Amino acid sequence: MCQISEHIVSWMADPANNALEPGSDLPAFDQPLVGFAAGEDALFTFIKNDIGPAFYWTPEEAFKAAFPAETVRADELSVIAWILPQTLHTRLAHRKSVGLPSPEWSKARHYGEKVNENLRLHLVDLFLAAGYKALAPVLLPQWARALSDRYGYASSWSERHAAHVCGLGTFGLSDGLITPAGKAVRVGSVIIRKRFAPTPRTYTSHNEWCLFKSTGKCLACMKRCPAGAISEAGHDKVKCKEYIRNVTAVHVEQEQLGFRVNSCGLCQTKVPCESRNPLASAKNA
Repeated sequence: MCQISEHIVSWMADPANNALEPGSDLPAFDQPLVGFAAGEDALFTFIKNDIGPAFYWTPEEAFKAAFPAETVRADELSVIAWILPQTLHTRLAHRKSVGLPSPEWSKARHYGEKVNENLRLHLVDLFLAAGYKALAPVLLPQWARALSDRYGYASSWSERHAAHVCGLGTFGLSDGLITPAGKAVRVGSVIIRKRFAPTPRTYTSHNEWCLFKSTGKCLACMKRCPAGAISEAGHDKVKCKEYIRNVTAVHVEQEQLGFRVNSCGLCQTKVPCESRNPLASAKNA
């Protein structure tokens, strides 16, 4: 397990793998965090039933989508998830933004996600070469977006929920994953037919590290949202998506990168959970 974590950290430390944009000396992300979960973890089944029993995958179902000829049990599988924290350079630039994303954030959203995709592919290839069946669920052709009866926009596999099961964080009011490195992050995951010791979850509630959910105080992400998509009731995915599609993506195309990118992330910076678990900081103060 330690070897895999160290390998991911080492791969991301190579500037050839982790650039904010092509040819840049600036990294897209800081040092990653890595977590593990057992394929039969009951939380995966709970999430499937909670989000969408008809379309959401458990690790076993995702594996069978990738390898339909294979017979597999959930207890043969492990999920590996990682957190890619935004750099201080990107976060400082984004803190200054009001209403529209910073160029640095848009680059991290587009080119940084290419880094994340390459990491997924690299790990799958690494395991396959070692003789272990592996897959990245969000890269499967069967992966699809869907509508949850309870939560609206959803998909076959959520990287954030996988990371939550892998002990890497809990959800905030804006639906972002608050991790030990904060909420300004990208997330990735793979599934492998090999057993790793699960990472202990240091929380019992899915939103335990959110200041508002835990203390009734904060709402900084709500105040940062230019779309009015965050309220005390939670995250309005429709308002959020419409603002990104009709405003920020257009801005990125016309004023920043020359092509559309679903960039926003204002709720992830200039908030207490930007770069840490704020409750852990409060307990240690």
